Amino acid sequence: MKLITILTPCFNEEDNVEEIYKQVKDVMSKLDGYAYEHLFIDNASQDKTVSILRRIAQQDKNVRVIVNVRNFGHIRSPYHALMQARGDAVIGIVADLQDPPEMIVDFVRKWEEGYKVVIGIKTNSEESRLFFMVRKMYYNLITRLSEIELVKNFTGFGLYDKEVVEALRKVDDPYPYFRGLICDLGYERAEIEYVQPVRKRGFTKNNFYTLYDIAMLGITNHSKVPLRLATLAGFGFSLMSFLFGLLYFAYKLIFWGRFPAGMAPIAIGLFFFASMQLFFIGVLGEYIGSIHTQVLKRPLVVEKERINFD
Repeated sequence: MKLITILTPCFNEEDNVEEIYKQVKDVMSKLDGYAYEHLFIDNASQDKTVSILRRIAQQDKNVRVIVNVRNFGHIRSPYHALMQARGDAVIGIVADLQDPPEMIVDFVRKWEEGYKVVIGIKTNSEESRLFFMVRKMYYNLITRLSEIELVKNFTGFGLYDKEVVEALRKVDDPYPYFRGLICDLGYERAEIEYVQPVRKRGFTKNNFYTLYDIAMLGITNHSKVPLRLATLAGFGFSLMSFLFGLLYFAYKLIFWGRFPAGMAPIAIGLFFFASMQLFFIGVLGEYIGSIHTQVLKRPLVVEKERINFD
């Protein structure tokens, strides 16, 4: 029997973990010829998530649980769990029920056709139109900037063969942009479209900072375009300043008595170039921060407890 690992990261999801467990179990019971394990990794939840998972794991030995000593973030924790998966294929499903478990059957079918990577593509979402539009704009931007071909509207929801997981282990990235890594590895993939349902219970744990973190990680890990834009912009603005200076000087010589120099052009120019410098220093800082993270080589997470791993 082939083993399928279902991977679910969670943080303060007491309203959802039992429901996602039941839905996955129901789908896998109808999928003949496969064994499965449902691997949860909890990021130090402060509600009843861990106690619920512990109870479920006690009743069902197919459920395995990793509990972190603290919250290691939305990038490191799921990736660590992926590195612990032992299945012939791994399917990542979020705890908030926005990744439809019924798609497991479609993923496995495509996997059996020979695809090492099978991913879900959001064609639409039942969430706020504004959020969906902003996400779509981001996917378009990063696709244009990236040095590799990235997949639009791909959240990471999909199936990955153990060969792909082994390749990811060799990459040994302490803070990976998972969606970009999958594209960077270059395995032939199947794409299955779906409409993302709205979160039914609880509140999203993503805030502006976490979304910004993912956005900048995608850019710094897969594109040098912002750095080169800074160089080109510096050259262009320097040339523009020189030409404006010559024009201003010539105009003053010709109309000496009728053309006061004034402070407005100087103040406007000063604030404009200062703001541009700060912007590109910020871009440079993002790249330096990314390098700093890579150099430190800290562990993805530190585990507090493992359940059903013996």
